[in-house]
Amino acid sequence: MIFKNCTFYNELFEKEFGDIEIENGMIKQIGILAKEGKDMSGLLLIPGLVDIHIHGCGGGDASDASEESLDIMSKELARHGITSFCPTTMTLSQKRLIEIMSVIAQYKSYGAKIAGINLEGPYIAMSKKGAQNGNYIRKGSIDEFNELYSVSNEKIKLITVAPEAFESDEFIKYASKKCTVSIGHSSANAEECKTAVDCGIKHATHLFNAMTPMTHREAGVVGTALDDERVMCELICDGGHICPAVLRNAFDILGENRAIVVSDSMRGAGLGEGEFELGGQQVFVKENGGYAVLSDGTIAASITNIHTEFKNLIRFGIDFKTALKSCTINPARAIKEDNKIGSIQTGKCADLVFLDENLNIKEVYINGILA
Repeated sequence: MIFKNCTFYNELFEKEFGDIEIENGMIKQIGILAKEGKDMSGLLLIPGLVDIHIHGCGGGDASDASEESLDIMSKELARHGITSFCPTTMTLSQKRLIEIMSVIAQYKSYGAKIAGINLEGPYIAMSKKGAQNGNYIRKGSIDEFNELYSVSNEKIKLITVAPEAFESDEFIKYASKKCTVSIGHSSANAEECKTAVDCGIKHATHLFNAMTPMTHREAGVVGTALDDERVMCELICDGGHICPAVLRNAFDILGENRAIVVSDSMRGAGLGEGEFELGGQQVFVKENGGYAVLSDGTIAASITNIHTEFKNLIRFGIDFKTALKSCTINPARAIKEDNKIGSIQTGKCADLVFLDENLNIKEVYINGILA
């Protein structure tokens, strides 16, 4: 397959014009090719979007431990230009997590591809649990982690921990050799956060949410993560979890290489108003609401998707290149999958999203196949 007359963003995320040849699901050639193909004039081509923190959407949830739910998520995400994702678990019992790992490890996707598994907990702080189930919060265990890693067929790519909640140094040093370790759902102060980064943490889970804030006398997790070039930071860009002014400040600090847009969406995403389940807890999405909440009003998760967030960022004033990288190559790099996905480059997967002049999706290709 050849796409002709493409206006696209290349591996350097600079605008380029040319043809793109696809073979066996991969990008074979890029240039002006003397071959016939499908004319894509008038459309803008970007890499497939990547969501490394998503619990569910369209009625499916990663923690259901069912192929049916993964099918729902995979197909729904593909509709919105998300071509790769990391199904994300909640804080649950070890038995339940093993069931989830087993199902995901064997799953063959029908839409968006699974790029890895994200464990959000269970080794977090009770004081910053947010919508996580406190009944299953526990101290970090290398043995537990190894069991999950093995059952997942080594597909765990990201795990969130609160370093101050247990004697975490050895756990972080160990786990960081196998996957990316993130700080989140944490009440750590700046010193505790810095120590954790020195031990191997390189990521912050949904920055600003469920962590100690930055003040003028104590940097907290937020300030320490922003200040450390080793740390990439997730941002939920639905306009509700973080207000646009704070997002602009965060992007100014993080630049074009450290910001990662995530949805952190739950099963109600795309379904409108209703009552849903998240990690064994009842959550509500109200009409015109920007996110799901627990019965006490605690923000539970988002109901957005990466494509909507990408358009939000442009609307909020983030420059196009930074916004695009934060939705594609940056999340791919955070989970060490950037040699396969995240940019339009010869030798990478042909995950392509064609947009119109208003950035609305026209066509999505996953491994060169129309989704």
